[in-house]
Amino acid sequence: MIGLISATAAGAVARDRLAAAWPGRTRVYEGPVREAVGRAFAECEQLVCFLATGAVVRLIAPLLADKASDPGVVCVDEAQRHAVSLLGGHGGGANELALAVSEVLACAPVVTTATDATDVPGLDTLGWPVEGATATVTRAILDGTPVTLEADAVWPLPPLPGNVTRAGTGPAADAVLRVTDRVVEIGEREVVLRPPSLVVGVGASKGASVDEVFGLVEETLAGAGLSARSVAALATVDAKADEAGIVGAAARLGVPLTTYAAEELARIDVPNPSGAPLAAVGTPSVAEAAALVGGGELLVPKRKSAPEGRAAMATCAVVRKEPRGRLAVVGLGPGARDLLTPRAREEIRRASVLVGLDQYVDQIRDLLRPGTRVLESGLGAEKERARTAVAEARAGHAVALIGSGDAGVYAMASPALAEASDDIDVVGVPGVTAALAAAAILGAPLGHDHVSISLSDLHTPWEVIERRVRAAAEADIVVTFYNPRSRGRDWQLPKALSILAEHREPTTPVGVVRNASRPDGTSRLTTIAALDPATVDMMTVVVVGNTAAREIAGRMVTPRGYRWQTEGS
Repeated sequence: MIGLISATAAGAVARDRLAAAWPGRTRVYEGPVREAVGRAFAECEQLVCFLATGAVVRLIAPLLADKASDPGVVCVDEAQRHAVSLLGGHGGGANELALAVSEVLACAPVVTTATDATDVPGLDTLGWPVEGATATVTRAILDGTPVTLEADAVWPLPPLPGNVTRAGTGPAADAVLRVTDRVVEIGEREVVLRPPSLVVGVGASKGASVDEVFGLVEETLAGAGLSARSVAALATVDAKADEAGIVGAAARLGVPLTTYAAEELARIDVPNPSGAPLAAVGTPSVAEAAALVGGGELLVPKRKSAPEGRAAMATCAVVRKEPRGRLAVVGLGPGARDLLTPRAREEIRRASVLVGLDQYVDQIRDLLRPGTRVLESGLGAEKERARTAVAEARAGHAVALIGSGDAGVYAMASPALAEASDDIDVVGVPGVTAALAAAAILGAPLGHDHVSISLSDLHTPWEVIERRVRAAAEADIVVTFYNPRSRGRDWQLPKALSILAEHREPTTPVGVVRNASRPDGTSRLTTIAALDPATVDMMTVVVVGNTAAREIAGRMVTPRGYRWQTEGS
């Protein structure tokens, strides 16, 4: 919950705007300001104070406890010119909150956290537990002094600056950044990131206590030299999904409990099958099988708890998962920066490897974080780019494969996913397509059923394309032509238009948009009879209306095609 506190009429107006923009996420605190701030500080995860920063500093100073528990605090000035991240930039989420507030109130965010200001990922913002001298190592990264990255495996980390180099590849280091699930001695200038690499399979007899299950897991991990902070999940059989001891152990560890059907566990080859669980829950293994379902290396075979004076009631086994690389297939939109979605921007900045057509890379190069490795190539290398992106993800990296418009529409998603198997995580990021950008400029040509057809026969035989055009013509569907004409392909568009003209009047409106949304973009309305194909090129989208499409007030409009229903009808 976000607490909102104001002291003046202007502050109250801005406060209410924020509350209206975020229904259900905010709570307005009224009354004397000191008391309101105190209540909000105790009850909320974040605060937005419409007060001077000096006043807020004095009000919250006596309330501060530590970075881990203090809420994030943002101040907005009386004139609503700035949203200042004052407290808890990372831990309390105040930096992100300042950005969000600035979007609602149209003010400037002020973020002074060094990593955010220099566009370097904060070690405490990666979503993984951090141990050691975080401030010291972060300072070394920011100062550009040599930092050694020691990782047991390649994980999809965000880009790190060039002074952070893998062990054995750079100069003598001033500080060390480790990525490991092992218990290690941490030096004065070292930080350890704990990746979510371990799965603990657990089994328990009915009535097993939380202390017995949790104690067994804790002892097993410690005995193997593994950190409990790298446990990603506890896993067991469906029949034990509500077993209090297992549920409680997962809660103590702060990890989810994953369960599997007995039939699925029975298919897993394990080193220590047993008749007891087979008779009880229908599988010869619970702990080992549940840990191994997702693959990985069995680090600790089944172990039993050892309570004094009675039989063991719990078992566990530990598996280390292979890191999974991450491939984000990102649509950049039609070219205008304000049509690049926030999600696309986020994925571009998250990736340590960016793969794309050189001209598309140039569009967003300024968004890349320091240390991003760019793999760019020219026209005609689509399959190569797809294979490169998948290979980098298989190597464990966080990869963004970019394309124009929507990456799934005549773009890179299809060849990339044709190469990808289930050994990587794939994220699709939608973008504004050329058809949508052109349609918005033209008016509302896609108001009813419509189809997009590429006229490029480089990879699709013309016979197939022509069959699709005829089907659209006969079905009276609005058609958007992609790749309509190039120097080497000058007859396909006239042929396609002639096919449509067999089923539509010569006056059927046609929209022609070149470089939609870009500064040099142009658009015009013509008709199917008057369109001169010579005025069209590969940067152009051609939208041909159906028999209902009309030009109205200089805009192309396709009626929605059904009667509006009125109340009571």
